[in-house]
Amino acid sequence: MGATPSPLLVRDMRGDDLAAVLAIQLACYGAGFVEDGVLIARRLAASPHTGWVAEHGGAVRAYLAAYPSQRGKLTPLHGDFEVAPDADALYLHDLAVHPEASGLRLGPCLVRHAWAHALRAGWRHSTLVSVQASVGFWERQGYAATVPADDAQQARLATYPGHSVYMARRLD
Repeated sequence: MGATPSPLLVRDMRGDDLAAVLAIQLACYGAGFVEDGVLIARRLAASPHTGWVAEHGGAVRAYLAAYPSQRGKLTPLHGDFEVAPDADALYLHDLAVHPEASGLRLGPCLVRHAWAHALRAGWRHSTLVSVQASVGFWERQGYAATVPADDAQQARLATYPGHSVYMARRLD
């Protein structure tokens, strides 16, 4: 008899997920992108209902950190979340899937979960900064490259190493 596939569980990120989130981050990113646990904990506290993890086989294998924002505004790398009280967009700051969970489609699953949350909240847009050659992934999710709103936002985009692209998507 074959083994039963491990169920997938998407749930809100909690403080006790921090070690798993950091381990996934270290497995996925170059040194210039790694953000420390204190910063991640502050972000989770700033927007506790817009961070999610995907568990597979009983372990956290992917996460998505996001927050309510406005179109055209982005977070600099290593910056705190600036939660917008009059949000019109869900800003996806960090999506990572542990390499050992590659092929399970955890990334798209988390993104769709985030969109559903955004629509329930009345936000009709989603924005992000694409890094590490991920533009193709985000385009397949319906995002398109766009120019940051002004010089201040362009300067925030410049905090990301390498080729980084600000992207947006309308949620319907």
